[in-house]
Amino acid sequence: MQVILMDKVVNLGNLGDVVKVKDGYARNFLIPSGRARRATQANMEAFAAQKAELERVAAEKLADAQRRAEKLEGTSVTVRQKAGVDGRLFGSVTNADIADALKAQGHEVIKADVRLPEGPFKAAGEYPVVLALHTDVIANITVVVAGEQ
Repeated sequence: MQVILMDKVVNLGNLGDVVKVKDGYARNFLIPSGRARRATQANMEAFAAQKAELERVAAEKLADAQRRAEKLEGTSVTVRQKAGVDGRLFGSVTNADIADALKAQGHEVIKADVRLPEGPFKAAGEYPVVLALHTDVIANITVVVAGEQ
């Protein structure tokens, strides 16, 4: 299916690109989330009329993400979790726990922004974490997982 991208999509294209994707990806993800529209003649003309506005909105989102990344870069956040004597946690620390801890510090972060490629943390310690605030903006933070008895 041919779609017009209404926003930058990782590994797919930029605003305004007409790309061919699988039907299910377009119908189930791209179109409902507002990231794309079907590439019909009417939608192409409507996009051409809206292009300047969409580019302005995209630039504002990027500037906001860069501002948030500057605040977050190098930040350290502590997450407390019950643990045994050997430092292994009873449970784990997930991206939702990290996002909640950052919100408690006053940062605007949602759990989808927190990237844990190796999965949740299951032991006490200090871990580097990457926050993907925008497709082009990342921030590196440190998460300290502290065990409590």
